[in-house]
Amino acid sequence: MDDIQKKLDGLPGKSYFRIGEVARITRVKPYVLRFWESEFKMMTPPKSRSKQRMYRKKDIEMILKIKQLLYAERFTIEGARKRLSAERREGATELREEAKLPTTELRRMRNELEKIQELLADP
Repeated sequence: MDDIQKKLDGLPGKSYFRIGEVARITRVKPYVLRFWESEFKMMTPPKSRSKQRMYRKKDIEMILKIKQLLYAERFTIEGARKRLSAERREGATELREEAKLPTTELRRMRNELEKIQELLADP
């Protein structure tokens, strides 16, 4: 997936891309992108007031992952959908684990904050 990161790093520094730009960047036809939206629920770019799809970098990353799974690794659409769902679950689990601080660390921080509060309260 290093190729994906290289492509993402080479993107212009803007927030949104139109479907034609995304098609050029990813080398995937616009009609295929629209089809993938119907097949992969995690790929839902927001639409502008004029109803144009406005892809973000995370959408482009998802498109490149889907392309990798379907074309290079020869997954079926169902298989690619399952793989992406599993990756998302694994990522969410890792984030939850990283977010947990040990209880002793939380207690230490609380004690320090209470001491600071006491110092600020005394004139």
